[in-house]
This record gives sequence, structure tokens and C-alpha cells, in this order.
Amino acid sequence: MTNRLLTVAFLAGLAVIFIQLLSGYAPDTDLNLTASYYANRTAPDLGAQNIVTGIIVTYRGLDTLGEVTVLFLTAAIVALVLVHGRAMEAERGPKPLPAGELLQTGSRLLAPMILLLGIYVFVNGHLTPGGGFQGGAIVASAVLLLLLTDPMRRFSHRLISQIESTSGLLFVAIGLLGLLFAGGFLDARFLPQGWFGALFSAGAIPLIYSLIGLKVGAEFSSMLLSLSETEDEK
Repeated sequence: MTNRLLTVAFLAGLAVIFIQLLSGYAPDTDLNLTASYYANRTAPDLGAQNIVTGIIVTYRGLDTLGEVTVLFLTAAIVALVLVHGRAMEAERGPKPLPAGELLQTGSRLLAPMILLLGIYVFVNGHLTPGGGFQGGAIVASAVLLLLLTDPMRRFSHRLISQIESTSGLLFVAIGLLGLLFAGGFLDARFLPQGWFGALFSAGAIPLIYSLIGLKVGAEFSSMLLSLSETEDEK
């Protein structure tokens, strides 16, 4: 009985606190000085129609590079752990049955469409909502579809590794070009801005986001392949 009373009193106290917080909440109607600067200057300075993309790729581009590096380390650790686990396996279960013709045909029709959607998302990231991370995840979902519908399917780890490493190196190379020929590391203005709102605009931002999309898609695909092969060997 005492515990129930304490619980009720605790919840009542939390309710009073939240009610006071909500009653005194007033949303900000004006941007602060920093937010106002980026909101007003990103499009004219970078030529990017999507302001969020301009900020992520250029103004905080080093942080974006760190994020894709963390994702690479995660994929490498997952592969290392799963390879070690497979080496410790003494017994293997039966191999999975091959997928039916309907699943294989459906996945072969849908996978190219999903890949095109992912490419569209990260290529147009400077114009519309989306970008490299979202497009890369969509690309990896095509690989996931093929793995789910046909567990016997195998992909080239070497090709995926080459895509991931090449896109990462080119990402850093573009950053260095910005450092040499523009205002700083990952400054996309070393290429012409082009026509505002066009596909080939915003300097090197579309190229950077395309490389991020390829890198993220390859890293997610690598993790999915490692998980799939581990399940197949159990």
C-alpha cells in the first residue's frame, strides 16, 4: 500500500511539473543571430536551393565526414565480430532453401526501381529534401530486398568494398580541393555555382552528396551481407 501511495505521489508531482512547463511554453518566433545568418546567406553564398543540405555538406562538412567515418567503423566492427563468430562455429545447420520463382522475379523487378529512387534522392539532395544518408539507406534497402527474397544470393564483397573506399577517398579529396581553391575544407565553391535550382548547381555539393550516398549505401550493404552470411551458416 505504501509503495502504491509513493508511486501515485511521484506521478502526481511529475504531472504538476509538466503542466507548469507546458503552460509557460512560448515558441520562439524570431531566429537568433546565428540562425538568421545561415537562413539568409546559405542560398546566395552556396547556390543550394535546400538550405539544410548546404549547411550539412559545407558549413558542418567536417562533422558529416566524421559521421560517415563512424558508420564505416561500425560496419568494420560488425564484419569482424561476425567473422570471428563464424570461425568459432563447430556445427552448421541445413542450408536455406532456394527462393521461389515469384519472389525472385518480383525482387528483380523492384530492386532496380529502389536503386534508382536512392540515386535520385542523393543526386537531388541540394534541391529537394533528402541527401546522401537517406539515399544510401534506400540503396541498401534494395540489397536487403534481394537477400530476403533469395537467401542463396551472393554479392561481391570486393566490389562493395571498392565502392566504399573509393567514395570515401574522393570525399576527402574534394574537401582538400576546397581547402586549396576555395575558403576551407569541404568548401564546395571551387566549382561554379551554376543556375540556382538546376541539377548541376551549388558547386560541388551534388558531387559530395553523391559520394556520401554511395559510401553509406555500401556500408549498410556490407553489414547486411555479413549478417545474412552468418545466418546462412548457422
